[in-house]
Amino acid sequence: MSSTTTMTDTDLKARHRAMWASGDYPGMVSTFLTPLGDVLVDALAIDAGERVLDVAAGTGNAALPAARRGADVTATDLTPELLEVGEAAARAEGLTLSWRTADAERLPFDDGAFDVVMSCIGVMFAPRHQDSANELVRACRPGGRIGLLCWTPEGQIGQMLKTIGPFAPAPPPGASPPPLWGSEAHLDELFGDRVTFTSLRRGVLAVDAWPTPAAMTDHFKTKYGPTIAAQGNARRNGVEDDFVAAFDAFAERWNRGTPDAARYELEYLVGVGTRG
Repeated sequence: MSSTTTMTDTDLKARHRAMWASGDYPGMVSTFLTPLGDVLVDALAIDAGERVLDVAAGTGNAALPAARRGADVTATDLTPELLEVGEAAARAEGLTLSWRTADAERLPFDDGAFDVVMSCIGVMFAPRHQDSANELVRACRPGGRIGLLCWTPEGQIGQMLKTIGPFAPAPPPGASPPPLWGSEAHLDELFGDRVTFTSLRRGVLAVDAWPTPAAMTDHFKTKYGPTIAAQGNARRNGVEDDFVAAFDAFAERWNRGTPDAARYELEYLVGVGTRG
């Protein structure tokens, strides 16, 4: 690899870390995302003593419930600020986990080091999907389990990312849209015959945390890294008003409640498979 390519990739990862460290992603987890970790851990039927790797773990939304079951958990993320929040939460509960800054596309672990490799709305945001999928497989022992929970392309978060996409900074070469991970066909393309998915099911996270659609957009514009990056880029390009109008219209369109009691239904795909 040339030094130019290395520097470019280093810059990409630095910008990615900065994006997820912006805003208040831990606040988003506590507001409405917490239930998803238990959904994935339950689907994997994680047991005491299993060696579990949580890739792109964020604040440990899936790692913490796995540790509560007595698993030997290693939580990794590209953004150390998020891991620090998870580590503090683990200490407060008296849980012991390993927390390690790591790139999902280049995991620093031996082949087959874990019984279970999982990711809850995390690895889907690494830009190079095939590289990340290859690493998930490599880190899992033969006969071990791989578990993923990802937003679907057709669901609200997938469509939100599509809405803000035209305003966001240009993706790096080779990047794929994150919500593709929530497509059964895409998982088949990524893993092929290396992973046999014994369960692929869609679910919905119902959220009534915001009284109005405007409160929902305010939440995402102040706490969610991708939205913050898109709005900042729109501002630099003189189209912030267009961004706000598009995002506000999106929030109104996806509201399944009333104007004064908003309700949103976030579709996700849970996949559990066995590594061949």
